Amino acid sequence: PNLVTMDEALRVSVASLSQNDHEGWMTKQGGSFKSWKKRWFILKADKLWYFKTKKDEEATGVIELVPESYVKKEKKNKQNHAFSVGTTRRIFFMYPDNPSDTDHWVKALSTQIDILKAKAKEAGGSSVAVSSPSQPRETNTATGAETKKVETTGATSAVGVGSSARNALDKAKDHVPFLLESAQDPTDDNKVYEFWQIWSESIPPVEELVEGSITFEVATSADMEKLSWRTSGPQTIFIQRMVDFFWNVGAPETEIDRLNDVGSLINPVYIGSWIDMSAKGGMDGGWFFPVEVPLKFALEASDAGDAVDILTQWTQQHNITQCTSVGRDMGAAPPRQTEIRFLLPGPTFDEQLSIGLSAYEALGVPVIPEDVQNMIREHQKPGLALSVITSSEGIVRLGLLFPQPAKSLVSSLCNLSGVPSTNNLNNFEASLGIAGPEWVEFQYLMKGFGYGVYKEGFDVIFHYLAGEEHAPNP
Repeated sequence: PNLVTMDEALRVSVASLSQNDHEGWMTKQGGSFKSWKKRWFILKADKLWYFKTKKDEEATGVIELVPESYVKKEKKNKQNHAFSVGTTRRIFFMYPDNPSDTDHWVKALSTQIDILKAKAKEAGGSSVAVSSPSQPRETNTATGAETKKVETTGATSAVGVGSSARNALDKAKDHVPFLLESAQDPTDDNKVYEFWQIWSESIPPVEELVEGSITFEVATSADMEKLSWRTSGPQTIFIQRMVDFFWNVGAPETEIDRLNDVGSLINPVYIGSWIDMSAKGGMDGGWFFPVEVPLKFALEASDAGDAVDILTQWTQQHNITQCTSVGRDMGAAPPRQTEIRFLLPGPTFDEQLSIGLSAYEALGVPVIPEDVQNMIREHQKPGLALSVITSSEGIVRLGLLFPQPAKSLVSSLCNLSGVPSTNNLNNFEASLGIAGPEWVEFQYLMKGFGYGVYKEGFDVIFHYLAGEEHAPNP
């Protein structure tokens, strides 16, 4: 094959390639997961090696040139000095740090391809056409895992469509008291509003949609002191904007590498970004894949530790093999946190609730208060789900998700949370143009993981589907 990925084939160090035809830093587009990564490239004879650093003992990958290969200048990733290298397997796109170095790379690669063609001609070889890059598929050919977008319930909410969904999200932020305060006082040390703006600007415009949709979601605590914003859409238009956003807010390169690694394993058709914020200045962000995949792949996104081991045992005990979403934070400091969501098994509400409550005991999380459990049972509705956040230091958060809560349940839960009036929540819903939450989550954040800016212990979170944008009509 043209792209060698076997471990033994990559056991080549930078030092061993000191005698080469050309070398330098370039930014390269990934394969199935099309983000752009900076790599140290070395061309030696018919192989173009690339490494993460100039001191690596092992290559990250290698492009093997063949007589049918070609190289030509391109305009990619807003770079006029990019170029492509075509092989019989796929086309690779890259660009050097220094625009003037493009000509050097093109000349050096062309020279090696000409040598290969001359040798093939002497040997009487024939040429075959180089194919174009394949479009993203819903099946990961490396793992055989089928990934499909997980649809929200959408039974009771009149959600926005088209540009109104994005506008609704923008209006909703102005109904969040602490966000409004941050916007009105530019001298305030609280940069939450600015953080929201940077994130919202990273969302691809609807004009870039060719097929599929862009989804907008938001979740808020009953007292509106903590909010989460989420957006997702086709990988093809989201990935680079997401990576740029993470770079802009200071995400470490190791975590961007993890995003690429997990993305290459799962190869999701849909991907997304999220941000959390709080009235105390909490600001966090990360990525998620809203697709149904085998749980074992989602667990590979998690950091090893007791939390993952216990979660694995519990899910095996209850024959839970699929998840509906996996995501991870991109904070600058560890421990890293990974969220996995999955539907609870069982044909009845009571069975699902029993299994869900057993997770609290198994994972060492304080159980949902008895009065809240009674409320849930009074409004029983099947379709319960679980959200689990793990880290290398233990379980971070556990949440039981109840679908489409009735207005009476929302009101009761607000009262229970110390919020006697639902006026703020009602205004927030009205700004979104929706009738009510898709989910209510009974969430417990473990001690030590609030970092002084997020409420630890039990909390009630309402999740809303703000709407979807679809590809413009041709």
